[in-house]
Amino acid sequence: MIDLRSDTVTLPTPAMIEAMASAELGDDVFHEDPTVNRLEQLAAEMTGKAAAVFVPSGTMGNLASLLAHAGRGQEVLVGDEAHIYHYEAGGASALGGLVYHPIPTRPDGTLPLDALEAAVRPSGRDYHAAPAGVICLENTHNRCSGAVLAPEYMAEVAALAARHEVPVHLDGARLFNAVVALKRPVTDFTRHVSSVQLCLSKGLAAPAGSLIVGDAGFVDRARRVRKMLGGGMRQVGILAAAGIVALTKMVDRLVEDHAHARLLAEGLARLPGVDLDPAAVQTNIVIFRMPDAERARALWEAAKREGVCVWPFGANRLRAVTHHGITAGDCRAAVEGIARALEQIGSPVAPTSR
Repeated sequence: MIDLRSDTVTLPTPAMIEAMASAELGDDVFHEDPTVNRLEQLAAEMTGKAAAVFVPSGTMGNLASLLAHAGRGQEVLVGDEAHIYHYEAGGASALGGLVYHPIPTRPDGTLPLDALEAAVRPSGRDYHAAPAGVICLENTHNRCSGAVLAPEYMAEVAALAARHEVPVHLDGARLFNAVVALKRPVTDFTRHVSSVQLCLSKGLAAPAGSLIVGDAGFVDRARRVRKMLGGGMRQVGILAAAGIVALTKMVDRLVEDHAHARLLAEGLARLPGVDLDPAAVQTNIVIFRMPDAERARALWEAAKREGVCVWPFGANRLRAVTHHGITAGDCRAAVEGIARALEQIGSPVAPTSR
């Protein structure tokens, strides 16, 4: 089975397993796990931030960040295509009393600055309105085909936020994909935001865990929220050890995932009935469309029968994600499997080239 559903299906590398087996452990809630402490220090240094805290998942990392930045009744200004808005169970509202204020998302993952400016309603000016508590960006952008937000755009959002004294949180679940795609230092991205959530368990292939980075006061608040949410995991250095390998050994290889995604996209774009512009694929996420939702579901099911797992991605869209463990040969085989699946659902397909 060629599993392209997500880069979360990656398995830890032998180096990670070895590091986990020999990890020095302590109680992290007491700040006494030396491996976690090393991971947090490494993340803070890499991103140019003062401090970091290790959390079980990206969803918890984003939620803890929002609750550390904003208070009940304040708004979370977030793109209407953002992962925080679509896939995190409404946690900021359900658990923190925050109000989601969705902003239209452009195809490139950016939020129009004029729309963002209009959405900021500072406290004290109008008692009818919920004041802005935090602005959220996402880089790379999951639902926009892994689009990269350039540091220059992030600087413009930061300037807008500074005028209104509103913090900016970056959902950087795949930030290192952006770093590799643009060949820019990670600090080019992180210097423009108040906080960042970084996933270790996607393209970096660690088995679990994310990091929140920011200034010391923010991270201290986020650490308290982590405890409130049940994220104090005690001897969690066994996972942090894999995270250290992820940050030190697995970032540069993301370029392979990007090359494989382009290969996959170019092959899929040649298949009849598939709507896909390969030029839109910047990193490791390939989103393609079928004529309607019924045919998209039929293709999803037929592809599984042909040994290719992709993921339904709303309406008539399907998503394929390249990752550690997927080779160029797998991508070519996936295109051929999807071509056979299209034949099954009634689309004539020309032979694919190898």
